Amino acid sequence: MKEFEFTGCIEIKELLGEKADNELHLMELIEEVPLDSIYYHTHSYFLRHFYLAGQYPNDFANWAVMQVRDRVLGEKLAVVTPSAGKTLDDIKGELIDIIDSHLSSIRIVPSVVYGEPFHFMKSRIIEVPTNISAVDLPSFVGTMKTVHASAIYNHIFESRLRLRKGKSDFSIWLDEVLGLDGLARKIEMIDCYMYSLEGLREKIIQLCEEELRR
Repeated sequence: MKEFEFTGCIEIKELLGEKADNELHLMELIEEVPLDSIYYHTHSYFLRHFYLAGQYPNDFANWAVMQVRDRVLGEKLAVVTPSAGKTLDDIKGELIDIIDSHLSSIRIVPSVVYGEPFHFMKSRIIEVPTNISAVDLPSFVGTMKTVHASAIYNHIFESRLRLRKGKSDFSIWLDEVLGLDGLARKIEMIDCYMYSLEGLREKIIQLCEEELRR
């Protein structure tokens, strides 16, 4: 039986040298920056906030609320959450459409007054072996309780979008190796963008323990 090898990750950040001090400029730069930057500001947010699952789960929404003081736009941008069926181009398009629609409904372009400009960044994800593996569901649960949160990010967020698998590594292994297709489907149904990484850990453990009690 193929073991599940847990792999953590670290993020190497790069500042692009592009910054926006108002919402129109933000929209224009979203159109221009590489998709890796869109990934950084929407997905990698969760890697940088293990314990947080806020109302504004991406950097764009947080900037609009915290730096521009435009809560209306922030709440609109907060609904842009990736899913298995979305590409980074889809996400970029949603962000642009939301900002464009918002700006067309107001007379003055909201700008930073006392806050900080939005600095566009991108990053590379470097995998880090944990030398920890699971051979069955009980050992999988045991390891999930202690493995570094970056492994949860790597096996869910990286697997689904940047690696283009469409599913988390967890559900693929549970289905294809352990034959637990029902459990795998339940894990895929979790709205990962409603949880912090630690919240995701707890939810996956809960579903696995329910399976063990059956």
